[in-house]
Amino acid sequence: MKRRNWPIALAFVFVAQLAWYLLYTQKIVQALRANAQGLSEVYAYVQEGMAPIPPSPDEILFELQGIVLESGVPLILSGPGDTILAVENLPFEADLAIPEDQDRVRDYARRIDLQHPPRGDPAIALIHYGDPPEVRSLRWIPFFQVGGLLLTAFLGILAIRVQRRSEAEKAWTAMARELAHQLGTPISSLQGWLELLSLPPGERPEELDQGEISQEIGADLTRLEKISHRFELIGTQTEWEEVDLQAILEALQRYLEVRIPRLSAGVHLELDLPQDLPSVMGNEVLLTWALENVVKNALDALGGMGGTIRIQAKTAGPKSVTISVADTGPGVPLEVRSDLFEAGVTTKERGWGVGLALSRRIVEGVHKGRIELGDEGSGGAVFHIHLPAFLSGPGPAGSGS
Repeated sequence: MKRRNWPIALAFVFVAQLAWYLLYTQKIVQALRANAQGLSEVYAYVQEGMAPIPPSPDEILFELQGIVLESGVPLILSGPGDTILAVENLPFEADLAIPEDQDRVRDYARRIDLQHPPRGDPAIALIHYGDPPEVRSLRWIPFFQVGGLLLTAFLGILAIRVQRRSEAEKAWTAMARELAHQLGTPISSLQGWLELLSLPPGERPEELDQGEISQEIGADLTRLEKISHRFELIGTQTEWEEVDLQAILEALQRYLEVRIPRLSAGVHLELDLPQDLPSVMGNEVLLTWALENVVKNALDALGGMGGTIRIQAKTAGPKSVTISVADTGPGVPLEVRSDLFEAGVTTKERGWGVGLALSRRIVEGVHKGRIELGDEGSGGAVFHIHLPAFLSGPGPAGSGS
């Protein structure tokens, strides 16, 4: 069974149990109504027998016998010496003229005597009676209910485990793809520099000397170290500290403005920050990565068409800071809005659906904040990131713990 079908199967099992229970309770209600009707008829015949001009006794007894037979109660009439005189409503066919069937009826009489003591005089006759079919069925109701609940709970736990395993596999796949993507650029650059170094000095470009090549190699190695440090922090418990959000956003603007002509030509990046923007609690490396992913997502949305990306930050009460990243792109399709932050979900033809999933992991999982897709009433897409503000003074927030 496909993993996505587990919730459907679980819902089907639950609905089937509910439908069976409703049908069975309706059957019990109908049986109780029939018993009530039978008792009312017995009462009516008793009243007729007490009337000034009663019907014949044989007629009343015949009618009463019919009511008793319709009740479904198993009845056995035995005489002295354990002789079987008459039977009604047995759960099996029995011919009293056959000795083997008489023995079978006697065994059944002994079993139902354990449920209800026989009525009458052993010297004359005894009436052995058992439970009607509805009562016998009611005995199994608790077992069916408990079994159904256990089955539903088991399927629910199994579905949750399968879902978590699927999400973990998607996360690992996404992380591996993102790591390969992040490492690809500096590694390719290093390969290029090595090829240049392998050339004789006279064949190298005149504008590049040994010192410049060494400087560029050092920059690529620093980039590799930064990538390694980012992924290392994702899987560990990080220490919170005061982070200058304004400095992070301004550095991100400088970093991207140099690369925008290559990543998405024709895009203008705007930064709108208040002068009194407070610091936030968190990890500077991871927050920079999360914000970078959100802005790069906007750059990808504007690829080939140009437009504007506007980054705003403002306080949202005394304990929170909100960062908004809005673009003038085509917006997010309705069919992916609810799953946009899941690993593997993307609107790009060659996208891997990793950046926003990592951003949510960093913002919500590490920093206890919130990231959400805002209202697109003006066109394009807007993401809101809510982070805890740094509170100076005593207490966990002020100490950076």
